[in-house]
Amino acid sequence: MDVIRGHHNAPGWHEGAAVAIGNFDGVHRGHQALVHRAKQLAASHAARTVVLTFDPHPSALLSPQGCPPMVCSLERRIELLGEAGADVVVVEPFTRDLAARAPNAFIDDVVIEALRAKAIVVGYDFTYGAGRAGTTDALRAHGNRAGIEVDVVDAVKVAGEVASSTRVRAHLKDGDVAGAAKLLGRRWDVDGVVVHGAKRGRTIGVPTANITPEIALPLRAGIYAVTLGVEGRAPQHAVASLGTNPTFVEGGGLVLEVHVLDFDGDLYGKRVRTAFAAHLRDEAKFDSVDALIAQIKLDIAAARHALGS
Repeated sequence: MDVIRGHHNAPGWHEGAAVAIGNFDGVHRGHQALVHRAKQLAASHAARTVVLTFDPHPSALLSPQGCPPMVCSLERRIELLGEAGADVVVVEPFTRDLAARAPNAFIDDVVIEALRAKAIVVGYDFTYGAGRAGTTDALRAHGNRAGIEVDVVDAVKVAGEVASSTRVRAHLKDGDVAGAAKLLGRRWDVDGVVVHGAKRGRTIGVPTANITPEIALPLRAGIYAVTLGVEGRAPQHAVASLGTNPTFVEGGGLVLEVHVLDFDGDLYGKRVRTAFAAHLRDEAKFDSVDALIAQIKLDIAAARHALGS
């Protein structure tokens, strides 16, 4: 899969493209349906499957106070779009100039001329151009005039719930990683690097990897059953704590710590992927270290059960 930074750098592939457009934060089941439809249209037009996404999220520029936390990093988004079937991902810098473009100018200059669109795929709630004035109906009409096929994909529902980034965030905010997984079609995960921490885990017999995540986590603090994927190794069963270590620290910052089950090794400096399987309990402050250790043993047992190990 090719990754292109900005439509100006698109090589102008001669076979044309079926272009799926959106923010694609999280690449949930709804997003996957867009890419799948683009892939179908690409095959019928003998074209490439191209995904056009934006960075930063438009809200980060236009309404930063209301900008939601991201479900995944840009790098993970690109990876997931490739797994969904994209031949090319175009990451378009979202600037004020781009936001101010008239809807038709955006489609003509970016999508049709630069990306050589033969077909365009968008979601049911897609808007575009200055003031978000462009609608799916307007896009269909513009596509008809330009001889471009336009397909609008309906909402994808899972057990009656619409798959959307907003709904995924809501589940994560509640600690409902199982609910988020249903909409994502996979466990929600986050990448990060293992760094040196306070090393309290070693002193109580439960060593943990202190992880600096690549994004601000949209997840509720608590204890989770997870897997930890380490570069070059298969994911391993683990238990994670996302919290402030209230038993040891007053008013501390949010920290992600992962204890890998049945593992003895050095992970410092490693890039890892933590995939969240189940919420075990909320974070709590314990009266003594012994009480904390007893609870950690229960958490490890619960994690083994949740992960089937």
